[in-house]
Amino acid sequence: MPVLLGFLIPIAAFSFALGLTLPLLSMERLYFLEDTPSLIQVVSGLYQDGEVSIAGLVFVFSVLLPALKILVLGISALHRSSDRWLRALSYLGKWSMMDVMLVALVIFAAKTSGLASAQVLPGLWFYAGATLSTAIAAFMVRREAS
Repeated sequence: MPVLLGFLIPIAAFSFALGLTLPLLSMERLYFLEDTPSLIQVVSGLYQDGEVSIAGLVFVFSVLLPALKILVLGISALHRSSDRWLRALSYLGKWSMMDVMLVALVIFAAKTSGLASAQVLPGLWFYAGATLSTAIAAFMVRREAS
């Protein structure tokens, strides 16, 4: 395993964990109410508000699939000769930008509603860093296998 790949996978996992737990954005409503939710708080808030299907979709595409991709990426980096792990990595890669799109939609909705202003916080930067480092590491693993 190349040295860079040995750094990228743990960085992706660490950044992903921080991206889930740190506040993603600061939304100011009506100049005196402010929310700074993390991705985990967004999912649990949707679930508690009775939006079970939306909470499930956000959880699957923003938490579960990216976590599986990082796990499969680590396994496929260790077992470079296994086609099964590379196929799984390829399948998960098709959904890799869905999580970023969901977060972008939340920011877009907050900014265009006119009732709130949104500012990006460190959680979103760590989440984006995890997505980027995962994509680079996946490219490196696929290139090594061929």
